[in-house]
Amino acid sequence: MPDPHVEHLARLARLDLSEPEKERMRSQLDAILTYIDKLRRLNTDDVEPTSHAIPMVNVMREDEVRPCFPTGEMLANAPERESDFVRVPRIIEE
Repeated sequence: MPDPHVEHLARLARLDLSEPEKERMRSQLDAILTYIDKLRRLNTDDVEPTSHAIPMVNVMREDEVRPCFPTGEMLANAPERESDFVRVPRIIEE
């Protein structure tokens, strides 16, 4: 018997699943939901909320002023140019 939840999710994702694929999805979703239920039962009262499982430091480099590429070099592969700009098709009509 087809699971209406699997049918609904497949329709939302615009997936055309065969019956064996629907059964596999049902089984996988069941395993995921069972695991989530297991996590919900854990006592997390003394656990501090975090955004990462391990301590992280900022891995971003500092911004540095550096020279730009020459305009001609930047526009060398542009499909169409107009002066120092890339010409693109109009997508908004007036």
